[in-house]
Amino acid sequence: MSFQPNPGDELIINGTAYVVGRHPAAPGLAYAQAGRQGIVYQLNAKNGAPHEAKALKVFFPKFRIPAMVYQSEHMETYGDIPGLQVCKRDVLTPERNGSLIAEQPDLLYAVLMPWVHGMTWFDCLTDQRQLEASDSLALARALAGIGSAMEQKGLAHCDLSAPNVMLPFFSEVELPEGTSAVELVDVEQMYSTKMDRPDALLAGSPGYAAHRTVHSGLWSAYADRFAGAIIIGEMLGWSDRVVVDKAWGESYFDQHEMQTPCERYFILRKSLEARWGSKVVELFSRAWDSQDLSSCPTFGEWLVVLNAVTEQEIPVETIESGPAVTETIEPAATGGPSSETVSSLATPAPLKAEQVALLNQDVLEQGERGVTDKLFRQARELEQQNKPAAALEVYRSLYHFVEDGSPLHVEVSAAITGLEEQLNPKLPEQPEKSKAWYRSKMFIVTASAAVVLLAAGIPTVSILADQSSQRQIEAAKQEEALKAAKAAEEKLAAEQEAAQKLLTDKQQQAKQQALAAQKQQEEQKKQQALIDQQVKYEAYLAQKEQNKQADAKLAKQKAYDQQAKYEKYLALKKEQEARAIKEEAARKAAAEAEQKRKDAIKARNKENVLQLISLYNKAYASQEGGSMAKAKSFAKRFRALYDSNPSYYRRVGEVGYRASSIYNFLGDTNFRLPKI
Repeated sequence: MSFQPNPGDELIINGTAYVVGRHPAAPGLAYAQAGRQGIVYQLNAKNGAPHEAKALKVFFPKFRIPAMVYQSEHMETYGDIPGLQVCKRDVLTPERNGSLIAEQPDLLYAVLMPWVHGMTWFDCLTDQRQLEASDSLALARALAGIGSAMEQKGLAHCDLSAPNVMLPFFSEVELPEGTSAVELVDVEQMYSTKMDRPDALLAGSPGYAAHRTVHSGLWSAYADRFAGAIIIGEMLGWSDRVVVDKAWGESYFDQHEMQTPCERYFILRKSLEARWGSKVVELFSRAWDSQDLSSCPTFGEWLVVLNAVTEQEIPVETIESGPAVTETIEPAATGGPSSETVSSLATPAPLKAEQVALLNQDVLEQGERGVTDKLFRQARELEQQNKPAAALEVYRSLYHFVEDGSPLHVEVSAAITGLEEQLNPKLPEQPEKSKAWYRSKMFIVTASAAVVLLAAGIPTVSILADQSSQRQIEAAKQEEALKAAKAAEEKLAAEQEAAQKLLTDKQQQAKQQALAAQKQQEEQKKQQALIDQQVKYEAYLAQKEQNKQADAKLAKQKAYDQQAKYEKYLALKKEQEARAIKEEAARKAAAEAEQKRKDAIKARNKENVLQLISLYNKAYASQEGGSMAKAKSFAKRFRALYDSNPSYYRRVGEVGYRASSIYNFLGDTNFRLPKI
């Protein structure tokens, strides 16, 4: 684009002098903002207030559409709708602004409209600037109000996105009272039953386009509903630091996440419900789960719900040790804060069995990826706090809810195995199976002996006379129990020794078999290597003979090719000499013809200059004589002749000044032609 003005450059548009504004962050550059269809420059009127600045939108060649004039005429009636002041626009046309467009061709069909002060919603997102809850509600209400007013008139913006939503609410320039908190820009794609469908349709902006319509153009009365719901959700969620920190970047959602059960959706949904109520969440979920744009809630529904939120219901920020969270505190039955109001992002304490069960239930009920991630982070933190038992419980609760074979499933399995080995170390030099069996049997034998001893130790108080004999009987039983326990222990030791010997013999046998198999495999490899070497040598000899024959054939062919090239060169040289003679003659003839044509044009231009002067004088004389019809006829003939070659006539004497006067006269018959 050749139109690249400097700050301070003067432009005269429709008789008003404007000065190109200076960029506030770089005074040496013009104040400009680039969009998808063109570049917008700030123009300040020489005698105007700052809030009266204009925006000059210079379109890229693809979007310089003549129908923009017709479209702008219809948009003019919508400029009184709050938030649509950019609809008050003038289009630069060859008829009205011919001289300016001749000097700057890029200004063809450029649009002059009010400059909207303040940042864009895109700036607020990328700066991760958290809003006050009251500001979030005010912006969301303003956007819902604009959308509702547009829907009532059958209008739709058709490219609603963060860069196209301006926020005069945060303007540093003092604005007139009653200025809308939100303004929409880039309205060239606007839908209306009274306007024609644009030649080039946009498919929606990433992060705001429904995935079912992202590949097709948006131009219908329902086009803004889905994107509007996303931006309203962002505005309401932007007073929650958790939502701000989780944003993807240039929008809260990544385009690939649109209308999917992603983590960002559940975080924003939870924040909207906790801070703004179930009705807001219901509208947002309807838009998110919609099958088409007409199924999304209307802006009128949004406005009703948001207007129902009172100042007393606006949430307040609470700060805890950890990430900042926002809570809505409701009184419990006892009159104090509810004991169930707990930050879901607080630092996790060691989990009990009841807490693990609740977390498992939470995963089953929600099916959210965010919950599994939270469990995984809690388990990691418990490991770092040297609490392996609590971490193991969390890992076990998480294990059953991750997809088999996924990276998270493998990592959780490894963590469970490591923690179990840490909490239950194995005894060395004993097979795990034999050791577990031995311990369990010994426990049974020992328990049996303890029961017998405990029974023998119970005093008998019923018969005092037989106490001595009874004690002897009990002593005999105790001795028999000890012998039985010792015999069982010896038997178990013998069985263990036999099992160990059998295992050792099997291991030795397996080792010998492995060595024999390895030796046999190495022998096979040696034989195969010899065979491969012989095959390679024979292939080498065959290739060598083949190369020898190919070289001989190539030498003969090369000799033939050289002879053919030489003969072709001689013929080509002869042809080139003949062509050069013809081209020289033709060039001379063309030069003579061109010179004659230029002389003819020059002579005709001189005649036309005289004709233009004569027509202007006739128009001036007719106007002075009171014959406006003749004056207008001569003026039209002057304009038609001047438009045939304006770049030449403008440089000849006062012809350019006469042309400017003629255009003014044709635009306004009350204009008096000066005498030149």
